[in-house]
Formats: sequence, structure tokens, C-alpha cells
Amino acid sequence: MSFHPRLAWACAALILIAGCANNTSTKEVLGSKGAAQADLVPLASLAPGVKQDMRYATRHNFMGKPIAGYEAGVCWLSRTAAQSLAAVQKELAEQGLSLKVYDCYRPQTAVNDFVRWGKDMADQKNKDMYYPRVPKSELFKRGYIAEKSGHSRASTVDMTLMVVDGKRASKLVRGPLADGIDVDMGTPFDMFDEQSHTDNAQQSPDVQHNRRWLRSLMQRHGWKNLPEEWWHYTLVNEPYPDQYFDVPVKQPAR
Repeated sequence: MSFHPRLAWACAALILIAGCANNTSTKEVLGSKGAAQADLVPLASLAPGVKQDMRYATRHNFMGKPIAGYEAGVCWLSRTAAQSLAAVQKELAEQGLSLKVYDCYRPQTAVNDFVRWGKDMADQKNKDMYYPRVPKSELFKRGYIAEKSGHSRASTVDMTLMVVDGKRASKLVRGPLADGIDVDMGTPFDMFDEQSHTDNAQQSPDVQHNRRWLRSLMQRHGWKNLPEEWWHYTLVNEPYPDQYFDVPVKQPAR
């Protein structure tokens, strides 16, 4: 982003669980820790080897357009989360694999954009690709769209694994393992379907193995999986568990 690595969070609005009215005092908006204490960093500063495919800054997502709040395709996370992912990446690099992230910190503005889209029944141009078996009218009911997201707390990441050295990777994961391709996880990122559930029994043995292996890896490093999304992980000891940030995603300062 175009400021100091702390993102000038002292000047940023912090969305609390209960929400804040426009005339709320600055102290209430900032919350107990205060935005000045929020320490968010670009993941690349600590783990440059992680592949970043930030879908919400592009048209390659379920809305088919860049999402509000994403001014750049950059992964930002709390420093604690970024340090943990750097350790994960170091372990993977020794085994012929790499992390690939699709989304990291997500501004509340982006979540609001999701909510607006979810209520627009006329916009279903990407249904066949992202929610072919789920009526759009049920996306809220089934939990695929919500008014708050753990991503806005800056310690949640959507990810997969990518093959760097297929020969070494074959000792750990299964399926096609050509260098440079993604490990087979059975469904695309952001597919709203039961087949995306981490323990979905309809997946092939190879896919089930790969999902479990990723989950085991992340658990060892202190992350928990969202059972409905094989790609979704949250740091168990996240530093801002009750705070929701709303600052645009930008390129880091040079």
C-alpha cells in the first residue's frame, strides 16, 4: 500500500462486531487496541516465495469484476499471521511445494460489496462456474455470503498448494505433479458447493489425501480450517479477534 508498512492504520476506521454509527467517537471506532497498534505487513516482505493469485483484485471471481476495496492484488496480513505463513512456506520449499494464496486481508468494504451482490438476484452470470447446484437466493442461508468475514481481521487466508519440484512433492501429495501446477484439491477456489467441504467423501482418494495433508500442515503451524472450504484457514491465536478493518488493499510503499 502507498504508506508505511503499518498502513497508516492510526488513521483508518476499524469496524467492530457491533458496528459503529457515523457520529461515534474516534475512541469507539478504533476499539480497545486502537488502529495505531495494528501491525499489518505485505506477505511478500516475509515470504517472497509464496505465489500470489489475488482473485478479488481481478475479474476472475464469482462476481466477475474487481471487488470494491481491492486497489491492488497484494496479500496483506497481520505480522503474526505473515510470520507463521513464512514458516509454512519454508517447510514446503524443502519438500518441493509452495503456498499459493487467493485472498488474505479483506476490507469490510469488499464484504459489503459481496453482500450487495448476494442480494441482486438478477446478476447470476457466473452461476455455472461458482454455484451451479445452489440457488443464489440461498447463499446467505447456507453461509457462503455473510455481513462479516474473518478475513477483515487480517489473520485469515485462502490458499492452495503449488508444485515446484514434482519428484520431491510426490512423497507428500498425490495426483498430477508437473512442476508449476496446483496440487489437485478437487474443486476450484470459491466454489459454493458441498464438494468444497474439506472432508467431502465424494472426492477421489487423491484429493481427500491432499486436503487432509494441507490441513495437517496448517494445524502444525497453528491454523484452523473452515470445514466448508478446503482453502480457508484462520490463525488460531490471531492478534485482532474482535476487530474488523476497513482500509483499501494497495501496493506497499516503495
